Amino acid sequence: MKAAFYEKLEGYKAIKIGDLPKPQINENEVLVNVKAFSLNHLDIWVMNGMYPMEIKLPHIFGSDASGIVVEVGKNVKNIKVGDEVIVYSGLSCGYCEKCLSGKDNECKEFRPLGTIDDGVSAEYVKVPAINVFKKPEGLTFEEGASIGITYITMRHSLITRGKIEQGDTVLIHGGASGVGTAGIQIAKLYNAKIITTVGDDWKIPKLKEMGADYVINYKKQDFVKEVKEITNGEGCDIVIDHIGAESFSKSLSCAKKGGRVITFGTTTGAEVNINLRYIFGKNLTIHGVYMGTKSEFSKLLKLFPDKLRPVIDSVYPLEQVQKAYEKMLSRQFFGKIVVKVE
Repeated sequence: MKAAFYEKLEGYKAIKIGDLPKPQINENEVLVNVKAFSLNHLDIWVMNGMYPMEIKLPHIFGSDASGIVVEVGKNVKNIKVGDEVIVYSGLSCGYCEKCLSGKDNECKEFRPLGTIDDGVSAEYVKVPAINVFKKPEGLTFEEGASIGITYITMRHSLITRGKIEQGDTVLIHGGASGVGTAGIQIAKLYNAKIITTVGDDWKIPKLKEMGADYVINYKKQDFVKEVKEITNGEGCDIVIDHIGAESFSKSLSCAKKGGRVITFGTTTGAEVNINLRYIFGKNLTIHGVYMGTKSEFSKLLKLFPDKLRPVIDSVYPLEQVQKAYEKMLSRQFFGKIVVKVE
């Protein structure tokens, strides 16, 4: 089968296009003919050898995909050949206490597809049948491939952990990113007042069109000062920080007393200096989020395409996957970057 893969952990420039063996499924798995997959910063960390577990080479990368089921194991009942599906990338053991209680993202073996397991950057991918969901009608394969990590992470952050309520004030950093656009859409379902940050002025009108109430260019403005002015010195009910070292300590200053701060990304680094007084002095709650659960993903999909819809920046052919990653790293994009597999 045609695949994009790498034989060395030397970043996206080491990606090759070639033929690799077609995966063989077991009785509980399905084989999906991948039509499209989307990019995540997680891919870059894995390519650069930053993932904490051993990766067998050559490695097929990527976590989020959509396609058509072409083969099912003998024990599979929920999916049939010909179904158009979305692959949920959160893999877990399926039988531990956490998995059986519906907290599969806390399983000791939980990891995203495409990290230690071969991922979706190929014509075919094998996954457990419980990780495959029917693609909502009205969505393209490109849109289906753009839901995965971004939307489930934001759903878990805002709803499960953040306990968002009607009319809350929410700060979402990096509003023009895939996860940022997903968060804005979800927060708007709760009539939230949304504040977001960007690094380029051209993204501001696009975010306001999406429903962001305030957009701050952090390169030109002090976002802490701006947030305080917008909220009359009170701060935000929920702060979503997926940027990391560059912004996290300042993000604590943006939360109101009793507020919730959620972190799930380290795009600008993982080491931060924190003033603990911001935490106990304001009675803050800090949540770490690692994707979400299959149950949450199932509920999430019911909102597409009527209430939620992925924002796609650009679509590349598989042969230009390196250019796709170059664009992601340039930060000159709005929404998700997708690769078509043909």
